[in-house]
Amino acid sequence: MRKGAKAAVVGGVFAVMVGGAGYGAYNFVTALSGDGGSGSAGTPVVRTGPPSRDEVQETTRKFFAAWEKGQAAEAASYTNYEEGAEGLLAAYRDDAHIRDVTITPGTTSGRTVPFSVKATVAYEGKSEPLAYDSELTVVRGKTTGKALVDWQPSVVHPELRKGDTLVTGEASAPPIRAVDRDGVELSKEKYPSLGPILDALRDKYGDQAGGEPGVELSVRHTGGGQGDGQGDGQGEGDTTLVTLAKGRAGELRTTLSATAQAAAEKAVAKFPESSVVAVKPSTGEVLAVANHREDGFNAAFLGKLAPGSTMKIISAAMLIDNGITTATGPAPCPPTAAWQSQTFKNIDGMDPNENATLSESFARSCNTAFVKYADDLEVDSLTKEAKERFGLGRDDWKVGIPSFDGSVPASGGPDTAANMIGQGQVQMSPLNMASVTATAMTGSFRQPVIVSPRLDDRQLATAKGLSASTVQQLRQMMNRTATSGTAATAMSGLGGSIGAKTGSAEVDGQAVSNSWFTGYRGDVAAAAMTQEGGHGGDAAGPIVASVLRVAG
Repeated sequence: MRKGAKAAVVGGVFAVMVGGAGYGAYNFVTALSGDGGSGSAGTPVVRTGPPSRDEVQETTRKFFAAWEKGQAAEAASYTNYEEGAEGLLAAYRDDAHIRDVTITPGTTSGRTVPFSVKATVAYEGKSEPLAYDSELTVVRGKTTGKALVDWQPSVVHPELRKGDTLVTGEASAPPIRAVDRDGVELSKEKYPSLGPILDALRDKYGDQAGGEPGVELSVRHTGGGQGDGQGDGQGEGDTTLVTLAKGRAGELRTTLSATAQAAAEKAVAKFPESSVVAVKPSTGEVLAVANHREDGFNAAFLGKLAPGSTMKIISAAMLIDNGITTATGPAPCPPTAAWQSQTFKNIDGMDPNENATLSESFARSCNTAFVKYADDLEVDSLTKEAKERFGLGRDDWKVGIPSFDGSVPASGGPDTAANMIGQGQVQMSPLNMASVTATAMTGSFRQPVIVSPRLDDRQLATAKGLSASTVQQLRQMMNRTATSGTAATAMSGLGGSIGAKTGSAEVDGQAVSNSWFTGYRGDVAAAAMTQEGGHGGDAAGPIVASVLRVAG
């Protein structure tokens, strides 16, 4: 919708802070003694425990009835966050212009009620049907003891998140016909995970592509975030739900390859909560970006997670560039290594080798070999290597749509060592790690782009890159990893010039580590991440190998 259109912001940080008091179905006020009406001082007893089936049905019935009639305040009174609920339900009626709402509940499962919505979007003489499915959960109010709808914006529509708005009107940007590097059309229908990327491209370049806006019901993402530390959601383009009047699409050429994109889509579909990016190291052009996630978040570009041992590419470069050791120099791999009172271990089953070289410890992904060198480093040595040679952590990438540029802070204490093995305070996205591999391959940092900078004259980030000697050593170590090290199984059958690095990152509260993998073949570098995917070669490895097999 046009940027100035009236819209009601729903949720956001304020909603979380204030509404949180009503959440938590089992954090209840202790009931007073008695069998019903009042306690000993005449205070009404606050009911406790999960809502009964009858309470769930009654609360749901009243909530749906008020919603259908457009009675936002009444419907919101049956939720555990009235202010946020009323704002969105009023926007649903007034700003989104949704009428004739009919809600049909499905089969209740415990306290969760699925339901379907059928309605009409009517705006300035134009109307279109709207139909979708959602669900709600009924909880016990913390202070009132009433059975209430546990408020989430997704109750109103599954595409809504905290901070989003729902608006009908002239689109904020004309539609685009996005094409790949060879002119092949890229659509959400054929490449589903491109949805948020195409929305963001439309938002940024729709006016420049030469089209004309239509009239739409859209979700405007206003930065409420995705949760799980994944990103803040800012910069996302509108998500179109219903088109009332078609605009005229302008053509936008991207750097993507339809062939590589198809391979990436197929690869991530095999692993839940996974993302992959492929880039062309000689140019920095993004060839493919795919995500398979329930929340639809573009974690491939915006993810902020510890990259595990894939970080050892930067750490190895740092050791070489600072004259501490070389690929053929010493990097002993003991069973444990202590730094600042914290003890680091290797993966189970790794035999120690006090005579190991850096190349061997890199290929085996020995943590202790890297931790042992923490004494020889300054607190900011890794930070400088990442920023000055790999272009990371400076918040100056201009990819064409929002991206995270990586973070390698100068952390003291145990994190000085933990950062070297991709734990501690280090955060990366698959886009960052694909770029790291591209820099390691060529020696030159070329900031990734998804549309040509000539389109909008944006200034790309620069870095001084790596020496020819460091590149030669990194390529040798990555090739060894791909052919006889921890990445060998995943990279099996790939010919030509290849290299790789595996990683598994432990995350608090997760029983299974996140799987990371980055590799190259020919003039293609790719990186993937699968949350709770296990070791690097278990999930992320096959994803990267599948993309390299087609695109490399």
